[in-house]
Amino acid sequence: MQITPFTIRIPDEVLSGLRNRILNTRWPGQAPGAPWAQGTDLAYLKRLLDHWANRFDWRAQERHLNTFKHFRAEIGGVAIHFVHERAREGKGIPLVLTHGWPSSFLEFLPLVPLLTRPEANGIDGPAFDLVIPSLPGYGFSERPAQADYLTVARMWHELMQGLGYGRYGAGGGDFGAGVVSYMALENPAPMIGLHLTTMELWPPLGVGTPPLTGAERAYVDRIRQWDEVERGYSAIQSTRPQTLGYALNDSPAGLAAWILEKWRAWSDSGGDLEEHFTEDFLLTMLTLYWATESITPSMRDYFDNRWNGAAIQPGVRIGVPTAFANFDNNFVSEGAPPREWAERLYDVHRWTAMPHGGHFGPAEDPGRLAREIGAFFSALPGSG
Repeated sequence: MQITPFTIRIPDEVLSGLRNRILNTRWPGQAPGAPWAQGTDLAYLKRLLDHWANRFDWRAQERHLNTFKHFRAEIGGVAIHFVHERAREGKGIPLVLTHGWPSSFLEFLPLVPLLTRPEANGIDGPAFDLVIPSLPGYGFSERPAQADYLTVARMWHELMQGLGYGRYGAGGGDFGAGVVSYMALENPAPMIGLHLTTMELWPPLGVGTPPLTGAERAYVDRIRQWDEVERGYSAIQSTRPQTLGYALNDSPAGLAAWILEKWRAWSDSGGDLEEHFTEDFLLTMLTLYWATESITPSMRDYFDNRWNGAAIQPGVRIGVPTAFANFDNNFVSEGAPPREWAERLYDVHRWTAMPHGGHFGPAEDPGRLAREIGAFFSALPGSG
């Protein structure tokens, strides 16, 4: 596997073109009713895009991002971007962390100092060697024709082994939780443990599986209710991502509205996006999506996993020790599942209700999450 150092550098003409498009946005009228009731609020988006065009300093953010060690690896003919930060002292526990949609590797960067230098940052736990890839089709990672959970899981195994790791842990949320679960499902031998912040996979139900408990039935009902009012984006992205992509790839305002509505709804925001995220953090993420033209390929995750993904058969369980840090304080949420729901699929060793944070836990409450990760892996055999 060929691995080369990588430096983030967005061309000046891309940034100037972005600014021109923002300044020439053709805005829709204000939606009737309460702000955000019919989607991203016009006044908020105008204010944010004014900052994006006139005050946001991408070059300062780029310099900060380049303080981390970036690389690209050729895996099956596909160039994959990743951050690789080793423990500052001693031997670190190898750990691959994978983001989901609509996120990026940025979500996990707050964990880097906490997990590579835990003692220096007040964390009582082991140090880690962190590998933080960009999912195929996101940011600086290319996307093959198909990239469902299993496809990416195989790529991540190849990446970790190509970096020289024989045993390693894995963690993530959203699509990342699905990817690392398939790593453990298909090829558990190298896996030390799984640490998940969301339960992405639906447990296989059917003949021979126990009936749902009352708590599980209530959870399934909450999911169905959530689907009725929040799942429209997924229906589009899992059926016609290309059609939607033309608009989002062409309009910074459209891209920002589509992505930030989810960050507000799925985070522990209380309706205020800037409760946990600065404008500069959000605009750095949006600039990465814009500059790399990755919104359309990123949405293909929904299509590939719906139509081309590998099915888990009833009765199958993942035997790798698993921990859940349940960031279920989403502003709009179906809530965390009951533990018995997770235990249908996972060998659950640790189950923690996180007091703060939602769908983007690594960026919302990195300190508590770092402690959870350290506590889980320090207790596992083979992690030392």
